[in-house]
Amino acid sequence: MTIKTTKWKQKFYTILTGQAISLITSAILQMAILFYLIETTGSAAVLSAASLVGFLPYALFGPAIGVLVDRWNRKFVMIGADSIIALSGILLTIVAIYMELPIWLIMVVLFIRSIGTAFHSPALSAATPLLVPEDQLTKCAGYSQSIQSISYIVSPAIAAFLYSIWDMNAIIAIDVLGAIFACITVAMVTIPELNREKMNQNGNFIGEMKEGFHVLKENKGLFALLLVGTLYMLVYMPINALYSLMSMDYFNGKPIHASVVEIAYASGMLIGGVLLGKLGEYNKRILLMFGSILLMGISLTISGLLPANGYIIFVVCCLAMGFSVPFYSGVQTVLFQIKIKPEYLGRVFSLTGSIMSVAMPVGLILSGAFADKIGVNYWFFMSGILIIGIACLCLIIPAIRQLDKE
Repeated sequence: MTIKTTKWKQKFYTILTGQAISLITSAILQMAILFYLIETTGSAAVLSAASLVGFLPYALFGPAIGVLVDRWNRKFVMIGADSIIALSGILLTIVAIYMELPIWLIMVVLFIRSIGTAFHSPALSAATPLLVPEDQLTKCAGYSQSIQSISYIVSPAIAAFLYSIWDMNAIIAIDVLGAIFACITVAMVTIPELNREKMNQNGNFIGEMKEGFHVLKENKGLFALLLVGTLYMLVYMPINALYSLMSMDYFNGKPIHASVVEIAYASGMLIGGVLLGKLGEYNKRILLMFGSILLMGISLTISGLLPANGYIIFVVCCLAMGFSVPFYSGVQTVLFQIKIKPEYLGRVFSLTGSIMSVAMPVGLILSGAFADKIGVNYWFFMSGILIIGIACLCLIIPAIRQLDKE
């Protein structure tokens, strides 16, 4: 689809501003809820359940949600999703005024918020190519990744500060305001409508869901890239839960050392996102993804080989790992936006998100078992070697290499 308007920057950055505010306020609330659960229960099982509730809707309902995202007006889907998140926050605020928040209610609200995110994320990704010229998508993906990394950096500190001086209902109210602001910015922008005549909307819900899978499978390069990406997520995602263990157990650090590692990783993401934005017109996207995965694998391998006094080098490796992330996730999103017709993007992004959400818990279970048996540092080393091999697949598989030539 050709972008006819010359005001795409104004439209995209208006939406991005609203999403940035909402993302940061949501991250602050998520951290505050984590603090609240730790303070009131001290239970690892409760924290695990909260984490599970956070991604379960996407894993279970993603493909079905994608059909609705493609059927409905994507602007209204985003506004509706943010409204659901805001209403769930209002419910928590009202309850928090009169009583201590019950754990079951927090779990219900986390589930509702997760459903809202499962609608919002694919709708935003699917709407972006309707607003942004194709040659600017990579730049916009880089800046979107930068916003995400900023939220990773600032939200834990802000959440810790606010949690120490405010009641929980006040922090929830901030998130509600953030969601309302996001709704307003989306409402201000005109998003082009899809040509509904091209879409198979005959009421066969299952048929439309399968159609999204078939559209993805027809593009051999993207389908191969999805399989490689799933394998990558199986190995990489569990590492996120092990940084603190590596810092405090293997390197004999304290909580501050674990925090420094997280900040280094998020700072690397920020730098990588900004650089990706500057490289917006660079069209060797598979090469960028190969370099991203390779840098992640090398950094993990080095981390696993470090002696117990090598914490400083570990921080540098974490900076490099964070730097690599936008060049994989951001570029992959752009490839889907370019190669898949807009009328199928909701289903495709929901399907890929669902697959990644299933890969995460499977990888966590496997990594936890192996890390306890062989040592967390050896698991970092093994993961690094596996990821280097996965990077090579991007260059070995002809269909993936062909994506840059099409």
